[in-house]
This record gives sequence, C-alpha cells and structure tokens, in this order.
Amino acid sequence: MSCAEGHAEAEGRVERVVVLALDGVYPFELGIPSRIFGAADGRYEVLTCTVDGQPVRTNADFTIGVEHGPEILATADTVVVASMAVPHIPTELPPEVAAALARIRPDARIVSICTAAFVLAAAGLLDGRRATTHWQVADFFRRRYPHVDLDPDVLFVHDGRILTSAGAASGVDVCLHIVRTDHGSELANSVARRCVVPPFRDGGQAQYIEQPIPQSGAASTAATRAWALERLDEPLALSDLAAHARMSLRTFARRFNEEVGLSPGRWIVQQRVARARHLLESSDLSVDQIAGHVGFATGASLRQHLHAAIGVSPQAYRRTFQTAAR
Repeated sequence: MSCAEGHAEAEGRVERVVVLALDGVYPFELGIPSRIFGAADGRYEVLTCTVDGQPVRTNADFTIGVEHGPEILATADTVVVASMAVPHIPTELPPEVAAALARIRPDARIVSICTAAFVLAAAGLLDGRRATTHWQVADFFRRRYPHVDLDPDVLFVHDGRILTSAGAASGVDVCLHIVRTDHGSELANSVARRCVVPPFRDGGQAQYIEQPIPQSGAASTAATRAWALERLDEPLALSDLAAHARMSLRTFARRFNEEVGLSPGRWIVQQRVARARHLLESSDLSVDQIAGHVGFATGASLRQHLHAAIGVSPQAYRRTFQTAAR
C-alpha cells in the first residue's frame, strides 16, 4: 500500500501533525503547518515541540515557549521539522536532536521545510533519496551530503514517506500538497482560499533565483499564461503564445523561462496534467474524455504524461484520490 493510499483510507480520522522547533528556528516557517493544516476542517491536530520541552530561540529577537517535549514525536502521524537560520545548521547532528528524531515511528511521514533538510540528511534519512532545499545553500548541501540526490530547481519533493521543501513559502506548498494527497483537491483548494495563497504554484525555484534586472518596460508573460490556461483544450503552439504576448519566439521563450523556470512547452504539459488530476478526482468522465478536455490528443497521451509526472495510471490515481475527495 502506498503512503497516499494509506492516508486516504484514514479518511474521517484526525491526523496528528507534530512540528519540531530547533534552535534558530524561523518563526514564519514554524507557523506554516498550524496555519495550513488548521484550516482543513478539523482533519488535522497540530502540536509543537522542542528537543527538551524548553523554550527555543528563534532567529528573531524573541524565544518561543512550547507545551510539549520530544516524547510527543512518538505519537505523530506526520512530523514537520521547521527551518532554521543558516548559522544554526549543525555540522553534526546534536545528540538531543538525534534522540528526538529516533522517537518518530517508522511509518510516520516526515517533512522538512527549507534548511531543515540538513537535519534530515544528517540523520541519514535522505541517503539515496531525491530531496530539495533552498537554492542558496544547494552547493553547500551537495558538498556535505553527496549521497543525497538534491534537486534545487523544485519547490518540494515527495519521495515515499519523506517530503522536503525549498525556502520559506514552499512550506505552504508542501503542506497544501499533503492536504491534497490525503483529502483531494477540493479541500486543498478550500484551505488555500482561506489562507489567501495559491493552491498550486507552477514552475520551480528557478523563478526566484536572482536574475539580472530586466530592461525598463520589459513585458511579462503573465497575461499570456492566464490566456493559455483558459484554452488548455486547444492546440497551443509556441508561435500562438508568442503572438498573444506580442513578442518574437526567441524573446518570449527566454522571458517565459526567466519568469516561470520552465519552457513554455513543459509548462503547458504541467498545467494539462494538473487539470487532468482535478477532473480525475472530481468527475466521472472517462480517461479519453478528460484527455480531450485538457488538450491531450488521446487517452494514451494522458496516461503517458500522468505516469511521467507522478508515476501512476489515471485509474490508480482516481481510485486513491476520488475516494478521498468524496
């Protein structure tokens, strides 16, 4: 049974999420799980702990007191390790942190936000796995943990029971992904609306990496992306997109990649897969009908792209997530 299927079968059960705050924790990231999971109609209980039950220093000018010590980790269905400021990243895993992590159940889901990936890697939890962290510390991470398959171009990575996310707000992305995995897109979208955040951010970290300042008056591709999203069921060639944006093909492709972190073609496929996933969850349309609605030529094409994106067939995806959504 997959992790997603196991959580889907737990529908109606309140899942316990325990957030571990370490020395130098960022207050913003520490609050993300409570804010996102707390807006999910009572499906989750969120508790916060430290390695000794004592207040923890943040990277700001205040400390945070908690109600729980590390023993609460043994009761968690999901553990989230919040990120800490770079000077607080340990060179070796402190014994008290190792002892706290050792309390986590073998079947529990473990999530890192931003620099907390260093903690999971130091504990050996990421060996041989694909993972991500903030792009600014990616080279540092690679040197320290060469046995981890680091992908600094994405907002989060879901590898089995381990999820890692990139900087700061990507903690929102990964928590929404968990809600979507557990309970379907409808609830995840509802949570996003309540928290006034995007339900799904396309592209990856590339769009946030420092780029040369564009020339004054440079046009954006945002309007064309919105235009394309309304026409996913139609053929969308690069020339069509560039013509809508009133740019040359080369200029449009370059600017699109700078803003989104993906080529126009890859982005369109990503959006079509996302739309197909929503229809698989929320409708009884056949695979061929869904393929037509989202712009894939055939059901076989949809199957190919969905499997490439998430590793499952449309039927398997529907069995797992339509049950959760309903």
